[in-house]
Amino acid sequence: MMGNNKHRLTPLAMSLCVVFGILVGTFYTGHFAGNRLNLINSSSNKLNQLLQIVNNFYVEDVDVAEMVESAMPSILKELDPHSVYISAKEAQIASDDLKGKFSGIGISFNVQHDSVVVLRVINGGPSEKVGLQYGDRIVKADGKTLVGIEQDEIMRTLRGDFGSNVELKVVRHGVQDTLTFNVIRGNIPVRSIETAYMLTPETGYIAVKKFGETTYQEFFVALAELNMRGMQNLVIDLRGNTGGYLHIVTQMANEFLDKDELIVFTQGRKSPREDYRSDGHGSFRKIPLVVLIDEVSASASEIFAGAIQDNDRGTIIGRRSFGKGLVQQPMEFQDGSMIRLTVARYYTPSGRCIQRPYVKGHGEDYENDLIARYERGEFFNEDSIKQNGNPFKTSIGRVVYDGGGISPDIFIPQDTAAYTSYYQEAVYQGHLRQFTQDYCDQNRATLSKYDNYVSMQKYLAKQNLPEAFANYAQKRGLKRRNLMLKRSKPLFQRAIWGGIIYNMLDEADYQKFLNQDDPVVKCAQEVLEQGRAFPQIPEEEQPGDKK
Repeated sequence: MMGNNKHRLTPLAMSLCVVFGILVGTFYTGHFAGNRLNLINSSSNKLNQLLQIVNNFYVEDVDVAEMVESAMPSILKELDPHSVYISAKEAQIASDDLKGKFSGIGISFNVQHDSVVVLRVINGGPSEKVGLQYGDRIVKADGKTLVGIEQDEIMRTLRGDFGSNVELKVVRHGVQDTLTFNVIRGNIPVRSIETAYMLTPETGYIAVKKFGETTYQEFFVALAELNMRGMQNLVIDLRGNTGGYLHIVTQMANEFLDKDELIVFTQGRKSPREDYRSDGHGSFRKIPLVVLIDEVSASASEIFAGAIQDNDRGTIIGRRSFGKGLVQQPMEFQDGSMIRLTVARYYTPSGRCIQRPYVKGHGEDYENDLIARYERGEFFNEDSIKQNGNPFKTSIGRVVYDGGGISPDIFIPQDTAAYTSYYQEAVYQGHLRQFTQDYCDQNRATLSKYDNYVSMQKYLAKQNLPEAFANYAQKRGLKRRNLMLKRSKPLFQRAIWGGIIYNMLDEADYQKFLNQDDPVVKCAQEVLEQGRAFPQIPEEEQPGDKK
């Protein structure tokens, strides 16, 4: 057993030696200016000597740069699940998503059967100007084939310098010859908020996808527009929002809190405690508020939900959030690569850290936690939620827990009544997505007559699409199961109609379509209509009894 452990640790030890020998000689200091990490050599050069020995005497040529790239992620995995290394190639794409814009051709795409399929052409973008369409398959860019390569590599190929030209070879449904488009890359906005509308004449709804550089501005504009339409209540949907910038989420939370209320505080071994408090200038400090979360809501989403919950400012509805309470500091190397190193933990106003437990070096267990939650029934039964953390008190004395995400005030389970193995196979094998794609290609002229989800849904309801799908999928190897098809008909309809609406209209129409029968959204509406958005003091607790 000890021999096996020794062999298991040898690659990690070599990786540590190689990387630290290259970067710092013996060690690097923690001193840095801005986000640029300054590395300082010391008088000791033992690790440098080791690297020289490997480079000079190893039996084969050694690619030092490749060794570094391979070793860096492994080293950081030994710290915590969220300290990561990002190569120079990946760093630009990683930052573009939060910066609010990038230079590209203005499409969203997916890879289907090793082919790049255009899912959406951005209005007014470079691709729309030259005539690229939804459903087009891009097979080459500047002579480079895009068939069978990784999605990240496709993205790097299609993006480029502002004003640069890229020649695309495109296969279009119903057109025999390959088409050629010359697209001049432009600045493409990356929106955080695609959907903001009135759920009812009194209740506004805003879905926030991430907390990027432009999110607060988008959010404030959405609030102002809804306010002009008579908004008296508000639902903020953070489901699926994996986080973003700390300063952005504190600005957004500030809109709803009275003066000097704690939003969040951070603290680490080398990072003194820093409090983030409201300034009392928020424009919506009194509006009844509901926040929606799920198991994917993480980081900045949890900061927002925690600030609202711990200050008893609104009601949290949905399922327990992801559980990320670690703060990462980006530190850039000279070659453009970077690390995001955990430097502190963040704590909600009651003092709880909602980071879920992890064991250093065991990232797989951490990554599989959502699967474990699903298997033990947490998505379907509130009693299955493990509350192993310490209890804390909100401002009015409600009990909340640390150590595992934000638990909602009102739990809404996933609905599995119509779920069958037939539907599961249809989704996981990609048949539903491909059917939707082909249906749009073949019926584009008819579908283009409908300019909103309501009219399009009425048309689709008459087409018996679940039956059409079953025939389509059977020809492609998915055995037809009539009883399961009948049981899962609501799911098939929702998936097919939603896919068509998303492809033919836009994300806002798609979200409105989904919200019609969403039990979480319906619960939010009921809470607001019944005047229950503001939490009440527990009968057994006294005001001010806060940990």
